[in-house]
Amino acid sequence: MSLRQMEYLVTVIEETSFTRAAETLHVTQSALSHQIKALEREVGGPLLERLPRGVRLTPMGRAFLPDAELAVRSARQARRAARAAAGAGGGELEVATVHGLAVGVLTEAVARMRRLHPAVTLRLREYATEDELRERMARGVADIAVGYRVEDWSGPCWEIGEERIVLVVPPDDPLCARAGADSEPVALEELADRGWVRCGMEPWIEGRPFVDLVCGRAGFVPRTAVRVEHPTTAARMAAAGAGICLVSAHLTPELVPDGQLVNIGPPWRRPLTAFCRSRPSGAAEVFLRVLREG
Repeated sequence: MSLRQMEYLVTVIEETSFTRAAETLHVTQSALSHQIKALEREVGGPLLERLPRGVRLTPMGRAFLPDAELAVRSARQARRAARAAAGAGGGELEVATVHGLAVGVLTEAVARMRRLHPAVTLRLREYATEDELRERMARGVADIAVGYRVEDWSGPCWEIGEERIVLVVPPDDPLCARAGADSEPVALEELADRGWVRCGMEPWIEGRPFVDLVCGRAGFVPRTAVRVEHPTTAARMAAAGAGICLVSAHLTPELVPDGQLVNIGPPWRRPLTAFCRSRPSGAAEVFLRVLREG
């Protein structure tokens, strides 16, 4: 069993296709298939199920993948760290995060990193939930992750700022009269009769979707008017008049007019955290500095 064979398997799963994986790895599809079959013979059974459109892991493959991913990611990180220590020009950096932060707070950090260190190539991996982000980082999927406060992470963590939560209201909502940073904030109790735009990527807190939790504490059950997948979609839907939604202030400048953004009282803020499996080096250390200075 070789590291190359494990890398081939991991790439096939990432690309969900032998054809795309072969292109990514710069090998022929027949050579890729040969190595996967050799790996399957070595472990004693099929790891992949070939489908008419794509592939999926077998039960044996699901058991094998986490350690294979860890080995492949560790080898890639070791290579990047060695190049950085040797003073090699350029470099690569893999950053993991959740979708809401990728399109919000991280956009400026990535742009600043590119301006300061244009020779570094960045790859951003986005996940739907914080649980998925932590699980994938534990497998070594990236050099550094940006998420929310992690209480149970065994590696190093750094607070890099905070996320402010604001309310988006339709253009004809009476609450527009209370838009603006200096206006009176809205208490959740005032929203009991509104329809909500809910997001599939909404964070879960204490085992419940965030909106359900905070509205329940305010004494009512939120009425879902529209359900979408992405927070950016939720913000745009609310701004167009489909309902109200809670969203990170980082997302709003390009999505929602200022006159439709209302503060929640008391203010809601969530700490933002960068975390790694081990002390960062090379481009990861530089990017951490960019995040902390941002």
